[in-house]
Amino acid sequence: MIIQLDFESEKPIYQQLTEQIIEGIAKGDLQCGESLPSVRSMAADIGINLHTVNKSYQQLKAGGYIVIHRRKGVVVNPEGPPATDHAFRENLQESLRPYIAESFCRGLSQEEFQQFVSSIYRDMKGED
Repeated sequence: MIIQLDFESEKPIYQQLTEQIIEGIAKGDLQCGESLPSVRSMAADIGINLHTVNKSYQQLKAGGYIVIHRRKGVVVNPEGPPATDHAFRENLQESLRPYIAESFCRGLSQEEFQQFVSSIYRDMKGED
């Protein structure tokens, strides 16, 4: 999996890294039980501070996407990503609300918005 960070983005680097790893899991680029580089190795490979990688890994661990073992290192959760629950659904709705509001203000129809979402969803499934 290739990590591509935008150092000019307003989005923090750790968040970009976290999102790309989750996308890698979603697309199947990263398999359950697959090892990820150590914090130091990942930081050196992509040229960022090791504390940035550590913050990303801690978020992924808290979200249930990875497990961190003393001996095995960092591993994509062998049991797979966490299941959808009420808290996830609420967070998703809260996260989407500003994008929907902005789309509405800019004249994007509900159908167009849904087409964007469907296109992204198909991409994650490898259907595009």
